[in-house]
Amino acid sequence: MKSDFDSDAYGIIGLGKFGLSLALELTKAGKDVIVLEIEEEKLDAVKDQLTNLYPVTGITQDVLRESGVAHCGTVIVCIGKDLESNILATMNALELKIPRVIAKASSVDHGRVLEKIGAEAIYPEVDMGVRLAHSLVATGTLDFLALCDDFSIANITISESFVDRTIEELNIRKKYHLNIIVVLRNDKAINEITPELVLQTEDILVVGGTNEAIKKFEKANLV
Repeated sequence: MKSDFDSDAYGIIGLGKFGLSLALELTKAGKDVIVLEIEEEKLDAVKDQLTNLYPVTGITQDVLRESGVAHCGTVIVCIGKDLESNILATMNALELKIPRVIAKASSVDHGRVLEKIGAEAIYPEVDMGVRLAHSLVATGTLDFLALCDDFSIANITISESFVDRTIEELNIRKKYHLNIIVVLRNDKAINEITPELVLQTEDILVVGGTNEAIKKFEKANLV
């Protein structure tokens, strides 16, 4: 049965610094981006850089449906200071059963509320929009740090298919052109990565390499 949601489409609600950087980076990556914003002047300033811009007076479920955001695989609520609008927009997106709803949190308590209703909470710095966009495109995980345009460090939790296999057997460096920086196990770091090291359930590999190499390894890990 075909899903009603487009995994390559992203809804951005709110166009502050965080939302703008996120929208621009996702657009650069070739993703479909729909932006909702109350302040029309913010939309006017980027109309030459972004398409699918919608001025709105509020974030209701009807607005999410009419704009197409309701069919996006991921929605990111980037509203900052207005906590009521932030939480209401998040709830409306969740009630439409959008697969992934990420919301900007302004405090730990705010984040706890967002997580309690079923969203992923993030606490962005000025540059976090760019980093989140790269993480969504390259690995689908938030544990991702872009060091430059095409080299990143990512945390990847190994799948069952990699459990009980040695580093030598997996041959990650040759097969995927990635370097294992450290293995995280039970909140401890193993930095002596020997060929004989056997991976265990829930081990996290901290790897460095190109975004394309990380994406390739992530796909292999899911098989």
